Amino acid sequence: MDVNKVLFISQEINPYLHHSPLADFGRLLPQSIQETGSEVRTFMPRYGSINERRNQLHEVIRLSGMNIVINDTDHPLIIKVATLQSSRMQVYFIDNDDYFLRHATEGLETETLFDENDERSIFFVRGVLETINKLRWIPSIIHCTGWITTLTPLYLKQLYADNPAFAGVKTVFSLFNHPFEGTFDPSMIEKLKLDGIKECDLAHLAAGIDYKALCKTAMDHADAIAISSADNAPELVEYARSLGKPLLEYPGDDNFGAAYKDFYLSL
Repeated sequence: MDVNKVLFISQEINPYLHHSPLADFGRLLPQSIQETGSEVRTFMPRYGSINERRNQLHEVIRLSGMNIVINDTDHPLIIKVATLQSSRMQVYFIDNDDYFLRHATEGLETETLFDENDERSIFFVRGVLETINKLRWIPSIIHCTGWITTLTPLYLKQLYADNPAFAGVKTVFSLFNHPFEGTFDPSMIEKLKLDGIKECDLAHLAAGIDYKALCKTAMDHADAIAISSADNAPELVEYARSLGKPLLEYPGDDNFGAAYKDFYLSL
């Protein structure tokens, strides 16, 4: 399989956010894949704590201006971009006043405004896919990491199923130990159904929309699964193995880029 173009959708990327295992992975894996010769794009939310001037974020006017409709309400989609100077890797940011504040906050909106995370995750995923479609830069692989990305495989299989631009794109979902406590608003199910998502594909969410339910939903619809941290919940690892899909067991921290590149090629 040709993997000249790989899209990474990440919840956190260093150095735009502080060092954490998730943020470091969000930077190091795309950089490693780019170094193998693949063309790489990365997306993350434009959290309010990200300093636009220091990080040289610029709005991409030709991509901005779209609206994402959630629960019959229009939300403007703003796209910004920056370049990691050390690697020349482009990072795109999904921005919106309703979900990602424009002023500095004491913590990430996903933590301080938890009650909005159902719509925030819908907006982020749909914003990425709409932007990629408008860019006319269609990857061979879409690799998702972090709970905010878990709806990506589902949307590609449902809402974008008839879009020829995404035909043949393979999705990889990373199991990464970065859970949240609590559950999302149960009305999320109705919001997803308004987007054309079938109720039978939301079975894991019916008993409560928690971290494990979202991860299982992602794994159900992804083409492949990667175990990307050593300390995932055993229940999720066992579920990943039970699906019989292509699975990358945790490759460790040394030369892991080569392991992921070989995994992409195997798809």
